[in-house]
Amino acid sequence: MSLDRTDFGLLQALQQDARMTNKELAASVGVSASTCLERVRRLRQSGVLRGYYADVDPAAVGIQVQAMVSVQLAKHALVSFDSLRDHLLSIPEVVSVYLLAGAQDFLVHVVANSVNHLRDVVSENFAARDDVAHIETSLIFDHARSHELPNFVAE
Repeated sequence: MSLDRTDFGLLQALQQDARMTNKELAASVGVSASTCLERVRRLRQSGVLRGYYADVDPAAVGIQVQAMVSVQLAKHALVSFDSLRDHLLSIPEVVSVYLLAGAQDFLVHVVANSVNHLRDVVSENFAARDDVAHIETSLIFDHARSHELPNFVAE
């Protein structure tokens, strides 16, 4: 799908506030409400716009610890990647899974309500697997993310 400046404008506006009305969204990029509605529908149907998310404060829901767990597989085979990814995504404490190139094969964002809980999640779900050769857990002290597409993308 080919995107133009209007599409990029819509995506940037939705990343700032996905709850704005269609009328507000249309006004923010200078198109009619019907054009805006059709463009957003096309962005969703083509898979460019993958979803809408609520940004929840982890501490407010009892999450006291966040970590990134890097995982190195014992054997590099497509079936190992798929099997581990599917396993990781089934763990309630896993927020996201990244498949990497380089020394580590996966980077996994994990949340827990205590350090002991984190230790249990890692030991039971990562270290106990035969296809995992090495893991390293790094605590996250703070997290911030950009809510905008980089400027160079729309050029």
